[in-house]
Amino acid sequence: MVVTEYATLAPLKHALNIPESDTAEDDALNRVLVSASRGIDRSTGRRFYRDDAATAKVFPVRGRTLFAPEGFLLMLDDVATTAGLVVEAGTASGGYTSVVGYEPYPLDPDPGWPVDGLLRDRMWPQGPMARVRVTAVWGWPEVPDDIEQATLLLAARLHRRKDSPEGIAGSAEWGLIRVSRTDPDVGALIAPFIRPGIA
Repeated sequence: MVVTEYATLAPLKHALNIPESDTAEDDALNRVLVSASRGIDRSTGRRFYRDDAATAKVFPVRGRTLFAPEGFLLMLDDVATTAGLVVEAGTASGGYTSVVGYEPYPLDPDPGWPVDGLLRDRMWPQGPMARVRVTAVWGWPEVPDDIEQATLLLAARLHRRKDSPEGIAGSAEWGLIRVSRTDPDVGALIAPFIRPGIA
């Protein structure tokens, strides 16, 4: 089973000063972990969990090919590992044939980062119906630490919103304050992971 949340219950309870033995709010806390994780997916334009097995996805060549200094770059969804990677070209009606002479991109990815493109020194198949079918394990190799931390911050914030239903929070010390729409710390943590053209 694929775990799609980017943080777990125990550190969230610790952040909220809830004893681990107190399980009264566990269901609600698990729901905000899911909501926070999916919110980060939407904000970054990608997902950080890894599939259990390789599956095929079809990508149009038109609109996804960039002209990079090294050649012709076909942009993909994130690929967790290049082990077992299969690349085929063709059309949905005409079938697919194996493609050779490509390199996963980036050529030398940072540790823990996925591959998100395929590079060739010649054009990918052309035409309005040209497609590339890629079979791979999709997602990230593992959830980055910054994404886990952003998930915990956002989940804690969502959990506390029950105490400020109109967007107003208050305390005896500060009085009433408006809850900001976004958390700048969450924004800073996820900024390096935002897919270009997203958000």
